[in-house]
Amino acid sequence: MSFTITVRRGPARLAQQLPQLSKPSFKHTAQSSPILTTTVRAFHQSTPKNSFFTSRTGSPKWQRSPDARFANTLVGRLAGASRSYYQQAAQPAADQGTLMRKLLVGGAIFGGTMVAINVVFNRETREDGGMPTFERSYLNNTFLHTGLGVGIIGLTAYKMIQTGFVYRLMVTNPWVFAIGGLALSFGTMIGTRSIDPDNYVPKYALWAAFNATQAAFVAPLLTFAPGALIARAGLYTVAMMGSIAFVGATAKQEKYMYIGGPLLAGAAIVAVSGFAPLIIPATAVRTLAFTENIWLWGGLAVFGGFTLYDVQKVLYHARLAERGVIKRDPINESISLELDFLNIFVRIVQILMMQQNRRK
Repeated sequence: MSFTITVRRGPARLAQQLPQLSKPSFKHTAQSSPILTTTVRAFHQSTPKNSFFTSRTGSPKWQRSPDARFANTLVGRLAGASRSYYQQAAQPAADQGTLMRKLLVGGAIFGGTMVAINVVFNRETREDGGMPTFERSYLNNTFLHTGLGVGIIGLTAYKMIQTGFVYRLMVTNPWVFAIGGLALSFGTMIGTRSIDPDNYVPKYALWAAFNATQAAFVAPLLTFAPGALIARAGLYTVAMMGSIAFVGATAKQEKYMYIGGPLLAGAAIVAVSGFAPLIIPATAVRTLAFTENIWLWGGLAVFGGFTLYDVQKVLYHARLAERGVIKRDPINESISLELDFLNIFVRIVQILMMQQNRRK
């Protein structure tokens, strides 16, 4: 009678009250109903299913092959896991192969571009049998100061981003930032150029201040650009300026000195197009797009030409310094190349960011 009441209460209550039932009642019930004995034995002897230690297939164990039995054991599963682990670890090798392929393709493109530029723009080479030692030393010293200046700009911009100073610059009035930054930039540049090269301390101090003002202009852009994109833009800038500088260094003396005037006019047009978003309303979409193209692609062409002009100007000043007409001043020469580098770098970063946004 008690068992009947327990069954009516449901399987959940039956499972809770099974340990409380006495053994005589089970024996008595088993004698009256052998089917119940089988049910109780099956209830106690059934094991919970575990998909990790058992096979997911429904075939019996005696129908499986020895390899299948080994694969379903814990050791077999661990062995399979180790094999899949080593197979996944082989993927970085494929990534390294892809990276090496990209580097080779990029190197081939850079080499081909440099050869093409040299063939097109440098058909008339130097007639003095190569670059003299004094000119080579002066040019190398100028490139050394250019690299140091770019490094100072990069470190200063990084510190501005880390300390939060760049965010305070970004929330200021754009007109105040532009006019004040240009005033500081031109003031430090003119001060650096006007100091005698023999007066090292004030000249290098003003040169460092000039690089700091350039870092303030570059830091807001670097805040929103990923690190990989900045590295790519730096490599592209070095490749572009290196190929153009090679042409300027090996070309005929004073061959490209005449392009200074047209390049200055082009730089003025590019500068005006850069201030267009501050003047033109946002509704003039086509006009803003046109001025943006002038700023980006026109700026690349103009400052690429300035690189060619500045390298030949450095060699021209080296010849004057050798004759004693002027003093050696690689710091003044490096300022022009730094400005060329920054203008090309900023435009390449903007072009790469636009391409990345279009892919998204």
